[in-house]
Amino acid sequence: MRALTGARLRERRLALGVRQADAARAAGISASYLNLIEHDRRPVGAQVLARLAEVLGVGVETLEEGAEAGLIVALRAAAGEVAGASANIAEVDRLEDFIGRFPGWAAVLAQTHQRAGQLERAVAALNDRITHDPHLSQALHEVLSAVSSVRSTAAILAETEDIAPEWRARFHGNLHEDSERLALGAEALVAYLDGSEAAEEAGAAAPQELFDDWLAARGWHLAALEGGGDIEAEIAALPSLAAQGLARDWARVAAGDVAVLPLAAFQTAVAELEGDPARIAARFGCGILPVMRRMATLPAADAGLVICDASGTLIFRKPAAGFALPRFGAACALWPLYTALSRPMEAVAAQLELAGRGGQHWRALAYCQPELPQGFGGPQLRYAAMLLMPEAGGALAALRVGSTCRICPETGCPARREASIVTGAGFGF
Repeated sequence: MRALTGARLRERRLALGVRQADAARAAGISASYLNLIEHDRRPVGAQVLARLAEVLGVGVETLEEGAEAGLIVALRAAAGEVAGASANIAEVDRLEDFIGRFPGWAAVLAQTHQRAGQLERAVAALNDRITHDPHLSQALHEVLSAVSSVRSTAAILAETEDIAPEWRARFHGNLHEDSERLALGAEALVAYLDGSEAAEEAGAAAPQELFDDWLAARGWHLAALEGGGDIEAEIAALPSLAAQGLARDWARVAAGDVAVLPLAAFQTAVAELEGDPARIAARFGCGILPVMRRMATLPAADAGLVICDASGTLIFRKPAAGFALPRFGAACALWPLYTALSRPMEAVAAQLELAGRGGQHWRALAYCQPELPQGFGGPQLRYAAMLLMPEAGGALAALRVGSTCRICPETGCPARREASIVTGAGFGF
């Protein structure tokens, strides 16, 4: 392979916002080997390059041909996003002429497009935390409460001249305590926003975040359970008791899935039955939800998975590269997940197009399973799951969806429930 192939691969991965470890795992190689490839310190074979190109959604020739091919891909993507799905306001057929005559401007435009995508992802992450994070709200409330106390005490001392000495001393003591509380609250808030280790040690990170990070660090696959092993020691290392509870609950569910769906036999079934959860469930005589959980958490699986309860609250989130999932608050109301929730025991399949940059297409399979843990006399519980698998755009019209209304750029959406900070689009009703 030509030199600089690794550098082009790294540029593409960073442009998509894919972590090196995730890309390596999806391609079936180690992260250290991918690091050497990206810095052009190791040659890359044709098979490995083909797998990496598939993971990053780009042709092998783009990684081999160099900057001009990369510019064509980037500028085509930029033109498609500006023009929309049907319009063609840019002369895409003349990209080669533009790059040949103005290579500098072409590079600037491509880099600007890439940078805008990175900023949009950053806005999405910050909005998700600031808008919906209850722990951040609590931290802000603590700071504002301390500020109000300091201001009230200071106003009394400044405006009242004939305060008895013992009362003045008491007010000074209160002022000192409130000032210390304000300083500690401000430090905790800054540490939390910085995402530092100190914030996690102080318990500022949400249990769901700690649990998600714990699973992500293991590739969303609890390998110890495959042989009937115990992961209690790993769970006990989590810094939050609430996060430990979430991990134990998930480990119990995962162990049940492993018992019903042994790894080797399950992988064979997935290949033979073309990844159809209903057909796989029929082969093993189990429910569809265990199959969907197993498919999303196989080693190096590239599928995403979301699970919600009857309220629509997301209780499990395994992201897929390129498909943003809200960590707090409500998701897009158009997701097939919620269609399945309203139609239990009915399979729902759809092709999705993610609104915004890239216009990536996904195959979504959703299913809702009712449960009666207390029998006919008790409440019915519903759990719905949606499996997300990347797919090339097909001939069928795709349903345009977003992550959550707050950051969705789709205008005129009938399901919008709050204004978008990206486009300012208002309510759909």
